[in-house]
Amino acid sequence: MKKVTPILFFFFISSGTLFADRGLIPHNPNVKVFNPTQRAMIAWNGEEEILLLSTDLRASEATEVLEVIPLPSEPTVKKGDVEVFRKATALINRKLRERYVRPGKGLDLSREGASPAGEVTFHEKIGAHDISVTHVLDKSGFIKWVEEYLRSAGVKNPTIPEGIKSVVSEYLDEGFSWFVFDAISLDEIPKTGEAIQYRFACEYLYYPLKISRTAEGDTSVELLVLTPRLLSNFPALPIGRVKLMHEPIAISSRELRGLNAEMDDLMGKRDDLKLRIWQIKGKLSSFDKDLIAK
Repeated sequence: MKKVTPILFFFFISSGTLFADRGLIPHNPNVKVFNPTQRAMIAWNGEEEILLLSTDLRASEATEVLEVIPLPSEPTVKKGDVEVFRKATALINRKLRERYVRPGKGLDLSREGASPAGEVTFHEKIGAHDISVTHVLDKSGFIKWVEEYLRSAGVKNPTIPEGIKSVVSEYLDEGFSWFVFDAISLDEIPKTGEAIQYRFACEYLYYPLKISRTAEGDTSVELLVLTPRLLSNFPALPIGRVKLMHEPIAISSRELRGLNAEMDDLMGKRDDLKLRIWQIKGKLSSFDKDLIAK
């Protein structure tokens, strides 16, 4: 994992838009969809994960879009709080200031960060989101579900991008069978939606990356990561692509409860948790592996 000095304390606070990673199927196949930045918060206790996402996307022209998120097991889905991102970053900033500001000496930046066929099981409107959790057993089942959905939305000749078909086949081959579909409307102006929180069983920390390969351009993936210990085993995406933005901070149960009570419950109300920001950059087309860490 690449090291950096803790000079970038404020990049989460200073950005006003929040992005998350999904595969994108526009109703109009000629429309381009852009996903320039991806942000999320992940809490993983070794057996379960909470993934908090907030989406900001834009399209080359007005269109309805079906977003697709692959997950390793069936999730529970609920509305999240977008303020968690700001509060968590403010907590990191405060603790880093305390760590690096020495009395009478100002800010010390000399240290570097340490290396550290489908069945719909859930359907609900959450604000502007129309979310379905679907159990898919084969590629044809996935395609059939999406085509039926698009027809019900008024698309006469639904077209699924070949890239989406290919990457879904990869996920199915790897044992993934749960997909979240989220229907939204886009135009040329970026739109920020409500935060959505997913909780699911997972034997490793997980964030989907390769499902986004069909979107356009470059991206910067910025993740708030919370675990009981630091992680060093990255069996999919190479560890060299994951940049540690600052030295990890310790976070107590009381502090975490002020951010997200369900995450505090998930992590066992511990006082020795590690919170840090990871960043992954590159062309969307370059992501041929997901983020997996143990």
